[in-house]
Amino acid sequence: MSMRIDIAINPSEDERSAILRPLRAFNVAQAGDAQAEAVALLVRDEQSNEVIGGLYGEIFYRWLFIELLAIPEQARGQGTGSRLMQMSEALARDKGCVGIWLDTFDFQAPGFYQQHGFTEFGHLDDFPPEHKRFFFQKRLT
Repeated sequence: MSMRIDIAINPSEDERSAILRPLRAFNVAQAGDAQAEAVALLVRDEQSNEVIGGLYGEIFYRWLFIELLAIPEQARGQGTGSRLMQMSEALARDKGCVGIWLDTFDFQAPGFYQQHGFTEFGHLDDFPPEHKRFFFQKRLT
């Protein structure tokens, strides 16, 4: 087989999918089907019904990965974030998850996650420059 390697800046979704297909096939062969399921807890403006924040994640391999957590500025300090974390934990338990994991920056809310029982399992220094990116997990027992 003859091959070459090309650099693609801003590759197309088709190019991404072409890389992902053999990776997923390998992962399924090694660890089984992840049976991924996206979940969201939506914070809405009661008057307009517009989504103004919330939590978005994906459950796979019995872990909930919290990809996004955004609390609208007008709702900060009112327990909205804590409620979202409690609801996501209840959802994860209902779905049979063994844990929850996420990442956050030092200028976001690492202390908030620690207050909710998360522990750091890694970090990257200077990502972004002069900051840290933290990785947290919480085992559900």
